[in-house]
Amino acid sequence: MSSNKMGIPSKFGLENHGFRNLNTEFWNLTTAALVEQIVSRREGSLAHEGAIVVRTGSHTGRAPNDKFIAYDQETADKVWWGKINRPIEESCYERLYMHMRAYFQGRDVFIQDSSAVADVNYRLPIRVITETAWHSLFARNLFIRVKPEELSDHIPQFTIIQAPGFHANPEEDGTNSEVFVVLDMEKRLVLIGGTSYAGEIKKSIFTILNFLMPQKGVLPMHCSANVGHAGDVALYFGLSGTGKTTLSSDPERLLIGDDEHGWGDDGVFNFEGGFYAKQST
Repeated sequence: MSSNKMGIPSKFGLENHGFRNLNTEFWNLTTAALVEQIVSRREGSLAHEGAIVVRTGSHTGRAPNDKFIAYDQETADKVWWGKINRPIEESCYERLYMHMRAYFQGRDVFIQDSSAVADVNYRLPIRVITETAWHSLFARNLFIRVKPEELSDHIPQFTIIQAPGFHANPEEDGTNSEVFVVLDMEKRLVLIGGTSYAGEIKKSIFTILNFLMPQKGVLPMHCSANVGHAGDVALYFGLSGTGKTTLSSDPERLLIGDDEHGWGDDGVFNFEGGFYAKQST
């Protein structure tokens, strides 16, 4: 089955990631086009003020016990291995990668090419490949958008492949459960499966930057940040849900970002292009 392409595709196509026999490839759709796809596919619904409402199923947060980093020459001596940074054998990663590509055959796929890191000196071109339109919209809103005229030449330095409908076999794949988030720093790939929680996409990029940025002399920080009229920057550290977003939303100060930042020689900069504030009822 040959694939059809819609949107603005990159010359660096999905064949470079090993994808074959796809149905329709939706490349870099606009927000309006993604909303249309979400509604028509019944992935979510429109709220009365225009926001998209989706359900993530049983996974309403991140799954830290299901996160792994491929153990290889790139990571062996650079990662602090333990309960948080769990290693997974390269053979298990390769099996998951092969099975995920097979899972996508005959299916539609959504691609968002964007970037992380606001400081152009450390800019990281990324690609997010998903099986649902709403996860593609999440990536489009959260990361730094590439100019439309530059999309065709976009080459990602890191790629996230996310498939909520694909589940791991723990006995064969070396995972903790059917859910998995596996990062391969050498191949520059992230595999996410078995969970619809979109925050796994966001936090995977933060994990990658926690690995890359210190090697470039930049301190990665889980904090919000704003700046005063005199150029004074305030940082607000804390775990998720402790008030970072609220504290940084000061009408008398300019917001830099609400969650993830880097501190380099030239100052503090946001890792993302959007706002991660969540709403609950």
